[in-house]
Amino acid sequence: MVDLARKNLLHDKLRFVITVSGVAFAVTLIFVQIGLFGGLLDNASVTIDHLDADIWVTSSKTPNIDFAHLFPETSVQRVRSVPGVARADNLIVSFMFISLPNGARENIEVYALEDFSRWHFPWNVVQGNLDDLRRGRYFFLDESAARRFGPFAVGEYREVLDYRLKIIGTTREALSFTTTPIGFMDYRIAQTLLGREWVGRTTYIVAKLAPGADVAAAKAEIQRRLPHNDVYTTAEWSRQSRSYWVESTGIGFNMFMTVLLGGLVGIVIVAQTLYTSTMEHIKEFGTVKAIGGSNADIYKILAEQAVISAVVGYALGLIPAFALVPAMAKGGLKLVITPELMLVVFVGTVAMCLLAAMVSFRKVATIDPALVFRG
Repeated sequence: MVDLARKNLLHDKLRFVITVSGVAFAVTLIFVQIGLFGGLLDNASVTIDHLDADIWVTSSKTPNIDFAHLFPETSVQRVRSVPGVARADNLIVSFMFISLPNGARENIEVYALEDFSRWHFPWNVVQGNLDDLRRGRYFFLDESAARRFGPFAVGEYREVLDYRLKIIGTTREALSFTTTPIGFMDYRIAQTLLGREWVGRTTYIVAKLAPGADVAAAKAEIQRRLPHNDVYTTAEWSRQSRSYWVESTGIGFNMFMTVLLGGLVGIVIVAQTLYTSTMEHIKEFGTVKAIGGSNADIYKILAEQAVISAVVGYALGLIPAFALVPAMAKGGLKLVITPELMLVVFVGTVAMCLLAAMVSFRKVATIDPALVFRG
């Protein structure tokens, strides 16, 4: 039965090539769309995931990491006094205007702490010493800013909110969902730049627990002491920041529609090919029935053809998807292809091709074995 399946499928090699090409196109489209979606969501929480904190305290109803609201910075003392909390600090996240050498003004998203090193943040320093941020009007800028702001180098000056600051270091992989370049500066410098409204106020409190401390108990106690704030574990805050963009924008629906269209393209192409192949070899299927074969035997033949198309098409679709990862990275886009995604897409591809084979299944079920004896 397997030989007959392969013989029928490979009888017309051009048609087989067209079939697996259609499947490969659908697979590549699905990988790219879901991979870009995953990359965008990764950017939405990448700073949360890399900052070495167990608990985040935000103002009430803060939707995500980028859209912070102010609350008194003295609240950090209450967090520090909670049993199990090893350290806690204020964190400012705010958008600021930066003036470029060409006279343009752009946005920069600033993260400000009093001591970056003890939070192991930012996590990928290319140039400079983070401890130097406390010694003057300095800041770090992520390398990705060059795509938006133009080339820059350590030692150059830029005006941020009309204050002249020196770039003393660069980072890598600190990206935001909004594509706004990210910079890092001292907490007090950030407050000075932002103005009187920010004196004595912060946007977040990050807390690191002592080894063995109960995260749930510490979170509950912080919430009790700060009833007008929201308290999250790092995983919860990361999920919250990702969910905001999925639920408040059309990005999730857009991904779903693209994946659906990619799947439909594959189904239509495979269904058309398998159906045509079945019609051309209808007498062979009649012969199978005439010698005692059942519908189940014929279904196995068609299922084998569908699986072969799925496996070959999947392999051919995976190659360009991986090839696009570095190409898109050069353009500032992150394409995330994980082993879990590869498995899901493979299972989906096989299911897609088997679904396409259903069109032929219905036809062979009504084959008359006497067909083989007719002229």
